[in-house]
Amino acid sequence: MDDNETTVRIWLDIAYDGTDFSGWARQPTRRTVQGELESGLAKVLRQPEVALTCSGRTDAGVHARGQAAHADVPAAAWEREGEALLRRLAGVLPKDVRVTGARVAPPGFDARFSPLYRRYLYRVSDAPYGVDPLLRRDVLWHRNPVDVDRMNEAAARLVGEHDFAAFCKKREGATTIRELLRLEWERVDTHLVHGTIQADAFCHNMVRALVGALLAVGDGRRGPEWPGEVLGAAVRDSSVHVVGPQGLSLEEVCFPPPGEMAERARSTRRVRELPCPGHEE
Repeated sequence: MDDNETTVRIWLDIAYDGTDFSGWARQPTRRTVQGELESGLAKVLRQPEVALTCSGRTDAGVHARGQAAHADVPAAAWEREGEALLRRLAGVLPKDVRVTGARVAPPGFDARFSPLYRRYLYRVSDAPYGVDPLLRRDVLWHRNPVDVDRMNEAAARLVGEHDFAAFCKKREGATTIRELLRLEWERVDTHLVHGTIQADAFCHNMVRALVGALLAVGDGRRGPEWPGEVLGAAVRDSSVHVVGPQGLSLEEVCFPPPGEMAERARSTRRVRELPCPGHEE
């Protein structure tokens, strides 16, 4: 892109089945969500390259139906292709990733720093026969029945702003302090439970470690007080099992009103210096 060329920031809504991806982040020798999207956008917009910034980098096997990202592209390319972008991307992207929305971003919008929160959903089957074959790509099988009331009792002790070091894989120079806004479980079918996990941002392995701890409470291996005790120690605990990625999906990224995007981004940068706010896996 010419340094003197006028650019426009576009805001993309993205969904993907993470099963066959090596996560979101571009990797030279692996198939990734970012790699496929940037390649598709470059082709459709007729640019040498397009760089995406996302709201939360997901790990291999993790899904999304509410991912958000931004890209700065030449204004002329957007004028030329923007109206047909979704349809044209549908023709070049692989079937396990879709761009479901695209528009010019409001001033100050930053997919990485502007979000108010990210909401994940974790799906678990405790059926004795395993997972329904039609749901096997996005539901985890837990071998023993779980009690969601016990899980919610334990979860209530974790909500709020805490140092989640006990449930995170530590990254050099990155804080593990997060505000967990919501952590709830419900039984949605005879053998299917859903866990909703919502926070201002997540650190590495945090969601899957929290799920692992609460499943241990749900099936009776641990008491409802145990996850809170682990949290209080503020040290990575090897007894916390990090569950598999297939049950996890990034469902929603919530942003402030358009006029508050820039201030929210400034505030997030000021409060935390993170390699990637919102990075879950």
